[in-house]
Amino acid sequence: MPTQTKGSSLGNIAIISTLVDAAMALRRGEHWAAALLLGAAALSTRVSGVGVVASVLVRLLRRFN
Repeated sequence: MPTQTKGSSLGNIAIISTLVDAAMALRRGEHWAAALLLGAAALSTRVSGVGVVASVLVRLLRRFN
């Protein structure tokens, strides 16, 4: 039985989107947000949806601060 080594294309797009969010946060000087998003992108390879949750969390924290 062959194993699947590639993630779904939708999952890959979510990871790339989280990485872009992290790069934009780093550019704004929000090191905490960039670190959180990078960690979420790394974890997204194992647990789907973590990057989306982290992005929403960062946006909510920005709004209420």
